[in-house]
Amino acid sequence: MKIVLNGEQREVRAEILSDLLVECGYSGRVATAVNEDFVPSGLRLAHRLADGDRIEVVAPMQGG
Repeated sequence: MKIVLNGEQREVRAEILSDLLVECGYSGRVATAVNEDFVPSGLRLAHRLADGDRIEVVAPMQGG
């Protein structure tokens, strides 16, 4: 399936958001949005992806 992940087009096998995070190597605490809609961590296991979805993954940063 073709998606856009953090602004870059990618070809992925995952069809569920939680699987996509694993496939792309994300671990720890991250925030996720699909097509500009926030997806809480508790709903990622049930959130199905579709071809062309735009996914944003953001990790918290320390400092300032």
